[in-house]
Amino acid sequence: MTSTFHGLELGKRALYAQQAALSTTGQNIANANTAGYTRQRAEMQATNALPAPGMNNGTSPAQLGTGVEVNKLVRLREDYLDVQYRGENKNLGYWEAKSDTLSKVEEIMNEPSDTGLANSMDEFWNAWQELAKNPDSSAVRAVLRQRGVALADTFNQFANSLDQMQTDLKNVIETKTSEINSLATQVASLNDQISRIVPNNYQPNDLYDQRDLLLDQLSKLVDVKVSAPSATGMVNVSVGGELLVSGQKADKLTIGYSSTADGTETVTNVQIGDKTIKLESGELLGRLESFGVDGKGTLPDYKNKLNQLVAGFVNAVNTVHNNGQNLVVTNGGVVTQSAQGVDFFTGTTAKDIQVNAAIMNSLDLIAAAKEEANGTSSTGNGQNAQEMADLKSKPLPGMTSTAADFYSNMIGQLGIDSQQASRMQENSEVIINQVENRRQSVSGVSLDEEMANMIKYQQAYNAAARVVNVMDECLDKIINGMGRAGL
Repeated sequence: MTSTFHGLELGKRALYAQQAALSTTGQNIANANTAGYTRQRAEMQATNALPAPGMNNGTSPAQLGTGVEVNKLVRLREDYLDVQYRGENKNLGYWEAKSDTLSKVEEIMNEPSDTGLANSMDEFWNAWQELAKNPDSSAVRAVLRQRGVALADTFNQFANSLDQMQTDLKNVIETKTSEINSLATQVASLNDQISRIVPNNYQPNDLYDQRDLLLDQLSKLVDVKVSAPSATGMVNVSVGGELLVSGQKADKLTIGYSSTADGTETVTNVQIGDKTIKLESGELLGRLESFGVDGKGTLPDYKNKLNQLVAGFVNAVNTVHNNGQNLVVTNGGVVTQSAQGVDFFTGTTAKDIQVNAAIMNSLDLIAAAKEEANGTSSTGNGQNAQEMADLKSKPLPGMTSTAADFYSNMIGQLGIDSQQASRMQENSEVIINQVENRRQSVSGVSLDEEMANMIKYQQAYNAAARVVNVMDECLDKIINGMGRAGL
C-alpha cells in the first residue's frame, strides 16, 4: 500500500527535475556566445519504483513509479572531434607563421618595382654604358658614382631590414614561448581544481570547458597530445614526446640560442625542463624555422643568398675595375690615364658593401679606360667602362648565372614559397573550419533548439505543478472532509 502523500512527493520530484532542466537550458542560452562553452543537457531518469512483491513487501503484482530525478548534467562534446581539431590547428598555426614571414620578406624586396634592387642594378649597368660613350665626362662619372651609391644603399637596406625582422621575430618567439608556458600553468591549475571536485561525484563542466579552450589555444602554438582523463578528471599534455603538463604540475618550455660565425643569433635547441624535444608543427615551429635553426631557415637562407649575390657582384666589378685605367689631370691640364688598381666597391656582404671612399673623394679614380698596345691610354678611351657594362650579361664568378638572373631566381623562389605557404594556410583554414562546424553541431548552442526545450520543460513544470495542486485538493478532502458525516 502506497503512502497517502505518494502523489504529492511524485509531483514535487517532477517540479525539481523540470526546474533543473529549465536552469540548464537558461545556462546554455546565457552562454550561447561564450568562447569554448559546451552546451549541457539535464539527463533525467525515473526514480526507484516501490519494491517488488515479496514476503515482507507489498503484494501488488506491479511496481508503482515514484517520479523522476536529474541523473547528471551532460556536456555534449565529442572527444574525436577535439583531437581532429587540435591536429589541424597546429598545421594552421605553422603555415600562418611561415606565410607571415614570407609576406614580410616580399615587402622588403618589393619586386617588381621602380625602387627595387633589380632596377638599381639596371641603372648601375646603364651608367657604365653611358660612361663608355663619354669616358672623360665628369657629369657622367658623377651619375655613375651615384648609381653605385644607390645600389649599395639598396643592398644595405635589405640587409638591415632582414636583420631587424630577425630581431623582431626573436621577440615574437619569446612571447609565444611565454604564452605556451602560461597556458600549461593554467591547464595544470585547472587539473588541480578538477581533481578536488570529481572524486566527490560532482561534475565541473565549466572547468572542463575552460581547460578544453586552453588546450585548443595551445594546440595552435605547438603539437600537443592530450591523454584521456584519469579517474580524477586530470589530463596530461605532451609536446614533442615529453610531458609539458603532468597532472597538477607544469614544466617549462625554453629556447636555446647561439651566435653564428657572422654574429647572427640562431636557435640551437628546444627543451622541456632539461630534455631536448623536436617540434613537429605549430606556430612556434613556423617562427623558429623563419628565424633560423642551426643557421638554417627562411631569413638566414635569404640573407645568405643576398650575401652570395653581393660577393659575386663585388668580385666581378672590382676585377674589371682594377684592370682598367682611371683619369688623371696633370698640372698642365693634360688628361692622361693611370692604372692604380682601385676597387670600385668595398665590403663583401649586403650589410657592408659601399662605394670606395677614394672614389667618393675623386671621380677621376673611376677606371673607364683600357690600356692600349703601347702601354698607354688616351682620352676618349671607354673600353673598360664597356667591359663593365658587358658584365650585365655575363655569369658572376663562381656562378652559372648573371647577377640579374641570380636575383630573379631568388625573387621567383620567394614568390613560390610565399604562394605555397599562403595556399597551405588557406587549405588548413578550410579544413579546420569544417572540423569546427562539425564540433559546433555537437557542442554549440542552438538558440532555436534551446527555445524549443525551454517550452517543453515549461509545460512539463506546469503539468507537475497541476499534479501537486490536485493532490493538495485530494489531501484537503481527506484531512478536512472525512469523518464529518451528518455534519
